[in-house]
Amino acid sequence: MVNTKKRLVACPTCKQLAEFSPDNAFRPFCSKRCKLIDLGLWASEEYAIPADTKSDQLPDDFTPQ
Repeated sequence: MVNTKKRLVACPTCKQLAEFSPDNAFRPFCSKRCKLIDLGLWASEEYAIPADTKSDQLPDDFTPQ
């Protein structure tokens, strides 16, 4: 008999506990809704990964906002 303990993680969107296993198609999220909310935040650029951009890598017509 194999003792398999369910691994629970907090959903990044709603903080509800969700099972982190192949049985949860939305992992690490608890539901499709939470997964789509997170995707929407990335798409609307509310989340961003910072990058170091040197001024010599920018196009000549670039104007900072």
